[in-house]
Amino acid sequence: MPSIWWSRRDLRLADNPALVAATDAARAAGDEVVALYVLDPRLWESAGGPRRSYLAQSLAALDDATGGRLVVRHGDPRDVVPALARELGADEVHVAASYEPYGRRRDDAVEASLPDVGGRLVRTGSPYAVAPGRVLNQQGSPFQVFTPFRDAWVGHGWRDPAVRPREIPWADVRSDGPPADPGTDADLPAAGEAAARRRWHAFLADDLTGYGRERDRPDRPATSGMSIPLKWGEVHPRTLLADLRAALHDGAPSDDVLTFRSELAWREFHADVLFHHPGAAHRSLRSVVPDDAWADGTDEDRYLAAWAAGHTGYPLVDAGMRQLLGEGWMHNRVRMVVASFLVKDLHVRWQRGADHFMAHLADGDVSQNQLNWQWVAGTGRDAAPYFRIFNPVTQSKKFDPDGAYVRRWVPELRGVDGPAVHEPWTLDDPPQGYPERIVDHAEERRVSLDDFQRARDSR
Repeated sequence: MPSIWWSRRDLRLADNPALVAATDAARAAGDEVVALYVLDPRLWESAGGPRRSYLAQSLAALDDATGGRLVVRHGDPRDVVPALARELGADEVHVAASYEPYGRRRDDAVEASLPDVGGRLVRTGSPYAVAPGRVLNQQGSPFQVFTPFRDAWVGHGWRDPAVRPREIPWADVRSDGPPADPGTDADLPAAGEAAARRRWHAFLADDLTGYGRERDRPDRPATSGMSIPLKWGEVHPRTLLADLRAALHDGAPSDDVLTFRSELAWREFHADVLFHHPGAAHRSLRSVVPDDAWADGTDEDRYLAAWAAGHTGYPLVDAGMRQLLGEGWMHNRVRMVVASFLVKDLHVRWQRGADHFMAHLADGDVSQNQLNWQWVAGTGRDAAPYFRIFNPVTQSKKFDPDGAYVRRWVPELRGVDGPAVHEPWTLDDPPQGYPERIVDHAEERRVSLDDFQRARDSR
């Protein structure tokens, strides 16, 4: 009997335990492996243009890697997967386990229906180095704070990368074909496993040394670019961790290696939080200000529109929002600044900003996006305290000191020389075409702190 490898967030052939298990099962039966991707209309239609375009390109790359044998079927996986298992007489469907709320419900439903067609769902591996729910404190409870989670996560450890099968006996089965690339205005990086590994190896060679110092500089190409491949599983975090260990052995600075490893740990911490608190995808884990602190009605819509378009009058904020539209991605330091500005300067609930990010990020991932927003808003587990309010001017001067990032993304300011590019309202002759500040940061900071204090006093 053939075995089905159902790929979801693991669009790769290397370091893929579920694919290894499917291949072993097929060989034991003297049969073939069916490489399946189900284009779920619920996920496709809810994704923004950059994510749809990138997924289409990544699926095309995976199809090439399988010699054109990727089977793409369109429809609800709860119907499609059992139907394909019946059609092929397959008794095993191999997957990497899902841990986000929708994925868990979907897989449980498929698992319950497969026995009716003589099959079973086999979960092997996950999109994480350590599966959510496995790292617990000494009392057997999930961690609430990142640093002890990270230490326990490192102590738990992870397996070495799975060895890619030398030869995979791909089955030739009817496919609806990978979706056509719908296109996007965003300038996306090349998709697919091979492209992701090239970018990763280039980062190891050129930018790992100095990463701890340079990673907060949006004006420099000092980050790995791995957030999009990690979202789609074109590379597994276990692969990155193994390469980091090798780099450390070869003399890479330990501070840089450990800093990068810590960033991977944040990804796993947020996945763990969402696993234990699935409602965190939409609801604050704790309240930090009174309900009347939030903008509403036309004020909320006006603020949100100006922020989304990059027309707030604050150069670093506007540069970040325009980078999001231009690349389907935003530098992590700038993500924190623009999120803080929306929540604490414009007093718009974090959920509105998170929705906008998910609509435009090619790396939009529920646990990372929502829990990072909750971190900035002060509403999540081990979140930044609400009274930590990023000053967009100070951040701009510190992390984009020459104004290169701002000038790249805000052409109205390219003619502004020197440090005035960070606060153009101080010029006697402000640049034409660039908006005035939508709010005064110092004033709105006081409002946010007062709101926070009112909430504390009411408890």
